[in-house]
Amino acid sequence: MSQSTSKGLIFGIMMGTAGISLIIVWYQKIRKPGSIMNLPKFLSLSNEFQSIDLQDAVHDERGTVVVLQQSQLQILEKLNDLLMSVEELKEEVKFLKEALPELEKHVRVELRGKMALRRTSPQHQATRKKKTEAGRGISTSNSSEEAESEGGYVTAQSDTEKEYLPGFKAIKKTVKRLTLPVLTQMIDDLYLKSDSDKRKSFELLCDYKNKYKDETEFIWRLTRAYGDMCDLSTDIEEKRKYASDGKDQGERAISQAPKNGYCHLWYANLCGYVAECGGLQNRIKYGQLFKKHLDRALELIPDEPFLYYLNGRYCYSVFKLNWMEKKMASVLFGMVPTSTLEEALKNFLKAEELKPGYSKYNYVYLAKCYKELGQKENALTYCDSASLVDSVNKKDHEAQEELENIILSLK
Repeated sequence: MSQSTSKGLIFGIMMGTAGISLIIVWYQKIRKPGSIMNLPKFLSLSNEFQSIDLQDAVHDERGTVVVLQQSQLQILEKLNDLLMSVEELKEEVKFLKEALPELEKHVRVELRGKMALRRTSPQHQATRKKKTEAGRGISTSNSSEEAESEGGYVTAQSDTEKEYLPGFKAIKKTVKRLTLPVLTQMIDDLYLKSDSDKRKSFELLCDYKNKYKDETEFIWRLTRAYGDMCDLSTDIEEKRKYASDGKDQGERAISQAPKNGYCHLWYANLCGYVAECGGLQNRIKYGQLFKKHLDRALELIPDEPFLYYLNGRYCYSVFKLNWMEKKMASVLFGMVPTSTLEEALKNFLKAEELKPGYSKYNYVYLAKCYKELGQKENALTYCDSASLVDSVNKKDHEAQEELENIILSLK
């Protein structure tokens, strides 16, 4: 190739490059802001506009998605704030509903106190005296409210006012507090009556829990009442809660008075309820505690019929354990509880001997034992004896149903 030809070729390439550069500069001036420049696509004229439009569309779509996401987040945040405000408003309304009645009582008491103070003030008494002397027909008998004020109501009111707390807090009732001997006698009387009386007994004990929380005679009665509530409850979670709380009270009673047989008796009883509310492992664990404290109670109060009834129940339950339950006890505690039907029967008979007609359920288990031993006549005899005992509570009615089933199975 000659030198002149080379120069011409180089010159042509330079001119072409300059022309392309001018075209690029011109396009950058006239294109829309934000559009994408792709030089190879631009040089390919057949795909130029298609590529640019596609990239602009993708860009616009991504921008739209981002804007939509941001809008959705803002809406969700506002909805969340609104829901929180509604919940707070609900709580405030609920609080006001509960507080308004107490506030009304508080206002009435305050007004009565002010009226009483006004009536007993020297100025008021002087005015009344003048009116009486003037003989204007005013009745000499005071209203019940005035009599209350003059009889010392003001002093009682001022003492009561000390118990009030500011705000909407509940107002304590001024009731005469029972002494411990009076309270325990009242509780023991209620315990022997109906289910509703047992509920009243439990509520009364709870009212005095703080006052007599360190008194042994009070604590074991409270433990006993928790056992009654386990019997009366039909909800398993509620029953489990009563059993747990009662067990805690029983532990306190024993630690405080380890030689008191009733502390051991009612703690053992609550261990039995805890065992019923759990699985097999729980039953075996608390079954052992039940037996331990039951035996201790038998040493301390050997004339208590309920102890022999509980001991009979334990012996009967152990006798009825299946192979799997015995194996589990062996694995978990290294021992298998053992008992016989004769041992169970002996305890039930002892309870009947100490107090004939003591319990319908005692008759139920006497009948069950004799039925298991094949002594049909004895079983029917105790079923008949049970019919002479009045059904005063839920457990008695349940016992009567079981006796009827036993009678049907023996016929």
